[in-house]
Amino acid sequence: MTMPPDAIPARDYDGVARDVLAARVGVPQLALFDEVGSTQDVAHALAAAGAPAGTLVLADAQRSGRGRQGRAWQSARGAGIWMTLVERPIDPAAIEVLSLRLGLAAARALDPWAPDPVRLKWPNDLLVAGGKLAGILVEARWREQRVDWVAIGFGLNVRPPSDVVTGAGLRAGTDRGAVLAALVPALRNATMRHGALTESELAEYRRRDAARGRRAVQPVEGVVQGITAAGALLVATDAGDVQVRAGSLVFAEDRC
Repeated sequence: MTMPPDAIPARDYDGVARDVLAARVGVPQLALFDEVGSTQDVAHALAAAGAPAGTLVLADAQRSGRGRQGRAWQSARGAGIWMTLVERPIDPAAIEVLSLRLGLAAARALDPWAPDPVRLKWPNDLLVAGGKLAGILVEARWREQRVDWVAIGFGLNVRPPSDVVTGAGLRAGTDRGAVLAALVPALRNATMRHGALTESELAEYRRRDAARGRRAVQPVEGVVQGITAAGALLVATDAGDVQVRAGSLVFAEDRC
């Protein structure tokens, strides 16, 4: 596959050779860059060319990293972990809750390096002490009514962004390679699970839920009650309880 013209390949990541890092995190293929436009775009191109499940695209910096709904994601050199994982799940029901399941897996993996327990904000944010630590972007590609692959973008602030007051980071001195060795297998295992969220997953989500009991103004106005096993947001509104399956969650206190 021809790499994008803005991609700058790298031989190592924080001094660890590419092949050594690939073995350490347990992936069959690692596309490693010093700088790239978007790891998500590279991952989709690799998947379309037949890259196997578990292919990891990792960059030290991104010029045009993105989150949900096309939002820009700051990806400064050395400041975080900017990556996309290619997987080929076979259960459509699991796709519906994949972002939430990935969030749970990532929170468990990141807890040892976080200054406070990692909490979750529907549908794809990881928080520490109220600040955004990481975001997940799941993009699926379909062929003949089945999922051909998913590109799982994961942007993690290892150190808090200097110009984003609502950002958060991991503890000072955190080793990115050690984080990757815990995070990547956790995400891969989450993609292999089937069906809707289990009772144990829902119980863990309740413990980590940063939104439960808070008043939201988007995607609907009301008080957040939690999530369903199918991944919908539960909100108590003046007209009754509703289930929301898409949108971004905005709290009343955050409204400008």
